[in-house]
Amino acid sequence: MFRLIAILYVLVATVFAGVAVTAVLSLGHFGRSDIALSALAGAVIALPVAWLVGRHVFALTRNA
Repeated sequence: MFRLIAILYVLVATVFAGVAVTAVLSLGHFGRSDIALSALAGAVIALPVAWLVGRHVFALTRNA
């Protein structure tokens, strides 16, 4: 299950960090720290999301 969550994390973190950076840039914050903090926040938020999705996928495919 850890490998599934790790693979999902790579995908989810990329999406969440990209969305966060896009949101910060669209608000007009072009500083390095603003961009870096938003990318970090997206990566951190992706941890529990990847864990929840991975647990759900694992539960659905375990009996298949």
